[in-house]
Amino acid sequence: MWATLVVAEVWAQPSSSGIFTCVDRNGRRITADRPIPECADREQKELSPSGTVRRQIGPTLTEVERAELEQQRRREAEERNRQLEERRRERALLARYPDKAAHDAERAAALSQIDDLMTIAHKRIGELQAIRKGYDTEMEFYKKDPTKAPVVLRRRIAENEEDIAERQRYLVTQEQEKRRVHQRFDAELATLQRLWEAQRMVPVLPLGAPPASGAR
Repeated sequence: MWATLVVAEVWAQPSSSGIFTCVDRNGRRITADRPIPECADREQKELSPSGTVRRQIGPTLTEVERAELEQQRRREAEERNRQLEERRRERALLARYPDKAAHDAERAAALSQIDDLMTIAHKRIGELQAIRKGYDTEMEFYKKDPTKAPVVLRRRIAENEEDIAERQRYLVTQEQEKRRVHQRFDAELATLQRLWEAQRMVPVLPLGAPPASGAR
């Protein structure tokens, strides 16, 4: 209520030098020496004594309208920030990858690291399988009744199987990581191709070239 009274008081105060004008909802043009209540729901202009527009006054908003306007402004600010962040990432991409060769080289390096880890895992699986053959040879003595095999031997076989399974699971995750690397670099490449093309479209003047026509 207090805020409403304050707004009403401001609107009731005459202007010392301005002239207010608007077209109300019925299409009538109204002129006054103070903000026009009939145009509280629409834009009106304040003119100087010479007739030039001094300012434009937006419509008086309800609490709901103000909340909606504030939400819209936040969305617009978020979109501006998103675009600025996107431009920043694009500049960083161009600085890191000036051409496709640089991008291909980094993709190859990332994949090579994964391949090295997978090679180590494959080598360890081979070692574990060789160890398992030795355990299987020992188990030949208990082929008729494996339950008679020593507990230590059975435990070693179980641990060997789990070690092999663990490294096989690791290989699966590394294959998934290779796919993620390809997906990331493919997405970057699509963006970079657009940026490289945009760069090629910008003319580069040689040193000492005259300015564009019309510039004097």
